[in-house]
Amino acid sequence: QADEAKNRFAHIDGDHLTLLNVYHAYKQNNEDAGWCYENFLNNRSLKSAENVRTQLARIMRRFELPLVSTDFNSKDYYINIRKCLVAGYFMQVAHLENTGHYLTVKDNQVVALHPSTILDHKPEWA
Repeated sequence: QADEAKNRFAHIDGDHLTLLNVYHAYKQNNEDAGWCYENFLNNRSLKSAENVRTQLARIMRRFELPLVSTDFNSKDYYINIRKCLVAGYFMQVAHLENTGHYLTVKDNQVVALHPSTILDHKPEWA
């Protein structure tokens, strides 16, 4: 049942976007603890994510930085999120080698996808 619930939020491009889908669903369901329980989600963790988001927005307003978002229904929504993730995590990027192992671009360290990843394949870049 838990795996079925996880698959309801799955995004083909991976775990970050899957977690973003979870967050959106949580907000659409009015942050309901019962909904979390039914979907095998940790209400406290989702509240913590909401708290971090609120803090970041407050900091941006304090420094007069623009709060810019792509509309959730836009075709560019997930593309723009992926661009932000790559910009922030570029030092952790890894490439799938012919051996079947991932090597980080920065220092050629062997790494692996997490065993609980939503991905059902090995992408060329991770």
